[in-house]
Amino acid sequence: PPRSTLFPYTTLFRSKREVKDHFLFLGNPGTGKTTIARIFADILNSLEVLPIGQLVEVTRKELVAGYVGQTALAVEKYVDMAMGGVLFIDEAYTLKQGDNDQFGQEAIDTLLKLVEDRRGQFVAIAAGYTKEMGEFLSSNSGMASRFNETVTFRDYKADELAEIFRRRARSEEHTSGL
Repeated sequence: PPRSTLFPYTTLFRSKREVKDHFLFLGNPGTGKTTIARIFADILNSLEVLPIGQLVEVTRKELVAGYVGQTALAVEKYVDMAMGGVLFIDEAYTLKQGDNDQFGQEAIDTLLKLVEDRRGQFVAIAAGYTKEMGEFLSSNSGMASRFNETVTFRDYKADELAEIFRRRARSEEHTSGL
């Protein structure tokens, strides 16, 4: 086929959608932050925004080491694992536990550098309780500009919880053969 026929298609395939945002997911336990992060990773992959779309879930335990120099390596390891997908930091506010927590501060500082340097190559989501995440944001003056999108998860109402229970019960009936 002539070049003019192929040109629109090659342009279409070269145009890559990008997401350059990192997110804060705020809310109480049980409001769906982790579940939505998993769905979000799948959606970004389906839209070809993220090439792999895996979700790497971490907490302070994985990111903060007990010896000088190991924390930065741990953070980089998990960011590397999340490349092309989503890094989900659950209870991110626990990364730094008090003003004297040098290892926690090292984790935050390393994370901030990597989310900026690798912006567009993966998505980072820091999740936790609303009040405590405010403290997390204040642990470094660059935090708010790096995690520039916020999603607030509200608590479920009693009737919503009842509906979730009913749907799960029906689903269990169908999958267990009852």
